[in-house]
Amino acid sequence: MTTALLIIDVQQGLCTGAHAAFDVAGVLARINHVAALARGAGAPVVLIQHEAPEDPLRYGSAGWQLAEGLEVAESDRRLRKTATDAFHRTELQAVLQAGGVIALVICGLHSEFCVDTTTRRALALGYPVTLVADGHSTVDNGVLTAAQITAHHNATLSNITSFGVRATAVPAGAVRFGG
Repeated sequence: MTTALLIIDVQQGLCTGAHAAFDVAGVLARINHVAALARGAGAPVVLIQHEAPEDPLRYGSAGWQLAEGLEVAESDRRLRKTATDAFHRTELQAVLQAGGVIALVICGLHSEFCVDTTTRRALALGYPVTLVADGHSTVDNGVLTAAQITAHHNATLSNITSFGVRATAVPAGAVRFGG
């Protein structure tokens, strides 16, 4: 399989309580749908977990754990990160290269931070990206609502042309895994 699924930061601390992302139950359901498609096609699934020195994402804390309701398989690869870019100081690039991956499907939390930065880095590294348009979310930021932020990133990331490869935002129901 030459396409991998990256599920970014779908962790308890970003899915519950004061830091819960907008429409988190719906986003989780759509991510689970896409992950089931990936696993059914034999595509690698990489679960990426952010860690910070403080809660809610302190390594090993309750908030750092993968979100309740996120369906996980034994075959899924887990990856820890400390920056908004899932490639930065991680083995993600090596894992993808070792698996012959040449394209990515990306979903997760938060739209304007880790989803955005990882998508841009993937493009810079030459990976075409399918961004799950309804499979990423965030929280209101005092200027824009979470829904506006997500819509903005779907539009912005899809309009980046400078890397040659493109990001295409599609709803979860239209995501396909092939060759």
